[in-house]
Amino acid sequence: MVDLFLIFRNSVPWIWQAGQGRSEPRMQYFVVMIDYGRRGREAIVDPEVTRREVVSRVASGEYRNISFIHEIADATVEDITADILAEAAVPEIAATDADLQASRFDHFRDLRKHETA
Repeated sequence: MVDLFLIFRNSVPWIWQAGQGRSEPRMQYFVVMIDYGRRGREAIVDPEVTRREVVSRVASGEYRNISFIHEIADATVEDITADILAEAAVPEIAATDADLQASRFDHFRDLRKHETA
């Protein structure tokens, strides 16, 4: 664990500020968890993507079926899912609607499995 931390720490560039010497940059990135249902989940983490880029990807439909969006800044994690969805003006779909659709697909799959050929 320490080795991973040291490797990460060594790979981060330092910012020189006039008169203040060396200081660490503020690390900030977003984690977007996409839920694919039975196929699993995917966490999209890219340190170069900004909040504005995340909002535009949600608004364009590139990110769908979002479980959560977390903003990680320094050593804190904040759930900003509602804020991002509000900025992207994406209507929230109730979980019951998705559950009903999944159960309908399960029912049709079960019917196909038990059909006599």
